[in-house]
This record gives sequence, C-alpha cells and structure tokens, in this order.
Amino acid sequence: MSTNWNALVKAYDIRGLVDVDLTEDVVQALGAAFADELALECESLVIGHDMRDSSPRFAAAFARGATARGANVIQLGLCSTDQTYFVSGSLGLPSAMFTASHNPARYNGIKLTRSEARAISIETGLARIRDRAQAHLKHGITPVALMGAVTKYDSLTEYAAYLRSMVNLDSIRPLRVVIDAANGMAGHSALAVLGESAGLASLPIEILPLYFELDGNFPNHEANPLVAENLRDLQAAVVAKKADLGLAFDGDADRCFVVDELGNPISPSTVAAIVARVEIERAKALDEQNVTVLYGHLASRMLADSIRNAGARASKTKVGHSLIKAQMLSENAVFGAEHSAHYYFRDFWFADSGLLAAMHFMKALGESRVSASELAREFAPYPSSGEINLQVADVAQALERVRTAFGAGAAIDEFDGVTFGSSAWALGNASETSSAASSDSDWWWFNLRSSNTEPLLRFNAEASSQAQLENIIAGVLAVIQS
Repeated sequence: MSTNWNALVKAYDIRGLVDVDLTEDVVQALGAAFADELALECESLVIGHDMRDSSPRFAAAFARGATARGANVIQLGLCSTDQTYFVSGSLGLPSAMFTASHNPARYNGIKLTRSEARAISIETGLARIRDRAQAHLKHGITPVALMGAVTKYDSLTEYAAYLRSMVNLDSIRPLRVVIDAANGMAGHSALAVLGESAGLASLPIEILPLYFELDGNFPNHEANPLVAENLRDLQAAVVAKKADLGLAFDGDADRCFVVDELGNPISPSTVAAIVARVEIERAKALDEQNVTVLYGHLASRMLADSIRNAGARASKTKVGHSLIKAQMLSENAVFGAEHSAHYYFRDFWFADSGLLAAMHFMKALGESRVSASELAREFAPYPSSGEINLQVADVAQALERVRTAFGAGAAIDEFDGVTFGSSAWALGNASETSSAASSDSDWWWFNLRSSNTEPLLRFNAEASSQAQLENIIAGVLAVIQS
C-alpha cells in the first residue's frame, strides 16, 4: 500500500488513520528522518505518547528509526503533550509526541519540536522530514556505525512541580472542581499537578474526577470539548455536585475549557482575558516595559480590548500553534491565546498548556469572593457565531460571491483567510495599544477560511449586538449557499 505523504504530513503536525496512513514502517522512517533533519547523530531526543492503543508501538517504532541514525532516545512513556514540551524545554532537547489530540480513536499522529519546545511546521522542517522519510521508506534505513541507545525518564513529578512553581495555589480559598478528562491524558496529569499522586503537598482544591480512566477508544464521549455535546456530562456534574467550576480537556490535555458553577460554558476568549490580565500584571510588577500579549484573530474583540485596557500591546496572530509560538518568540510575548482554547506562556518555553491555563483561572477565582459566572461576566465576549463549517461545491466561487456582495461597503483584511468588517470594527482593530472605537459603537466582522483538506469554508462572525450578528449570519450564509 502506497503512502499519501502529502495528506499525512500536515501544516503543523503529522496525522492519519492508524495502520492505513500511519504504519509502524512509516513511523520508523519518520524517526530516522527526524534524526537526520535535526542532525541528531550522537545527540538526544525525547519521545512521549498518549493513551491510544497504537501510541506505545508507534513511539517504539520512531525510536528504532532514530537510533538507527545514531540518535539517543529518552522515552517518557505516558504523558500529556505539554508534559513533553516541559521535558523538551527543561532539558533543551527535540521532542516527538504521539497523539491525535481530539480526533477519534482510529487516528494517531505526531507533534514534533526542536529543542526548547520550538514547533516545526511545514515551512520550517516538516516538508524536509516528509521527503527524507519517503526516501527511507523506499530505499531502507541505513544504520550508522554507532547506533543510539534508548533510556526511560519519569518526568511527571518534575512537570507537576514546575507548573506549581508558575502558579501558586496554596493560599486560595477552597474550591470544588469537576474535571472531565474524557478518558484522555488529563486523567494522568491532573491529579499529579492539582492533587497528591505525584507526591506533592495537598492544595485547597477538591477534585471531582469524571472519566479519568485512560482509554484511547473514548467510551464516554469524544475528547473534543469544542463540540457542545461533549460538555453535557461535565455541565450536569458541576450542577449536581454543587462545584465551583468544571474543567474539560481534549485527548492530549493541551486544551482546556471552563464551565461555571451554573453549568454554563465560559468562552475561551474570556478565559484568555482573565489569564492575560494576570500575566500582564506579573510582568509589570517586574518593571517590564512594552508588555505584549498575542491574540488569535478569530478570538473575541473583547480580548484585544482587555489586553489594551490592561496597559499592554495586543498583537494579532494567525491560526496555528507553530505560527503562534514563532510569533511569541519573535515578539517576546508574555502570553498568547487562540479562540480554540490553546493558551501559550512565555515562561513555559512559549508553548501551550491546558493545565497551566486552568491553574491561572482557579487562582483568579480562588483569590476573589465572587463565583465563576460573576468573574466571567467582567470579560463577557460580544455576540458571536462560533465556527460554522459550510460545505460548498467551489470555495473560490463562494468567496468571490461574498466579495461582490460585501466588499464595497466593508473593510477587508486578508491576514488569515478573508475578514470583512464594518468601518467601526476596522478603526478598533487598527490599534495595538488602545481601543480606538468605543465598545458600544455599531460594528461587526466575519471571517472565511478555506479548509486545507476538504471543500469547506469555515465561518466565524462577531458583532456589537445580537441583532446585528443575526443579520450578518443570515446575509453571508444566503450568499454562500446561493
């Protein structure tokens, strides 16, 4: 069976169907290619894996390929993606993490980094790794004279202690927290970081676990908290157990969603605004000048406004973790956030961590006298559509129809996809340091991005009022579907 390398190796990672696209032979070739591309002969790399049935054998296959080309492999075993980032950062080593994140059980994948958790994208090495792997698979892997060795490293306690060093939760008021691990890696790491399973001291947090059993078949629900259906069990448990909040993680635990005490989801933009305020205040307390926070351009305008209101520079970024991490590094941003609930921290090697974001939220809540819903109300996002996927026969023609219908009366931004917005939105969007348009002015925007792999347009919209939002959604969908 031939391998479709272009479909397997995507813009920011490697992902495909187990034993169809992603086989042990393919993974072994990728391990050899990774070692070659990063010149790892006589050097070391770390490998972690999630709880999917195929992950341990894929991690072993990758190690076989890498050691054949002279690299020494440190096997981390079961770990969350951000735990792998921690080891890559703290040891200064490249890494490979086997996970398909929120995808169904039949998928697996690899997230690759250079040393210090610096992401590798198709433009910065993945394409070359793909081409090298294709050659290794075709011609065989030629072992070097001195093959590498494999060792094991249990990093869970050190990882947990490091996160605790970044967010001190010792003195917060007691909190009852329901955590839905979705049978994913949060079931492995949450109790270590927030509980006592890694040997750390107890915190004033009572964890009420939901689906902590590691099971890559996801028997209870998909490990994708971006889908509303997958939050239902958590919402019900928070209300039934009279908890202070709920946390939902995806399969590899690098994303975190928050539910308030009433069982209502809190927007990722709101979570980001709360965390951003903490990070900005911490940087200013250290007399740091020109503090920068990154925000995904599909996040609520409220997030950019709140960053500016806190006295920091708000810098817009495109979608995609590799792009965000690179931009955070180049701008020395203290924090960055996407609308999809990825949260990035400068002091975590510019990488994302779902648990770290959750800890920041719990600290803000635990140091206040208000409920989670009241805390969130201060940073309420504007009315938005959420992401709507539209199946179209011809993406280019659909976009052209939208340009014809809206282009004359709108500001157009082609930063990532195409964003159309009112003049009041454009005025507020132009400044990085102040809100040029008042929050109560009449404004709207919508963004259309084409999928890389399917005939889909991804639609996101936001407006200053619900009525304005509904008009925009109805108008745009009518044009696209005409």
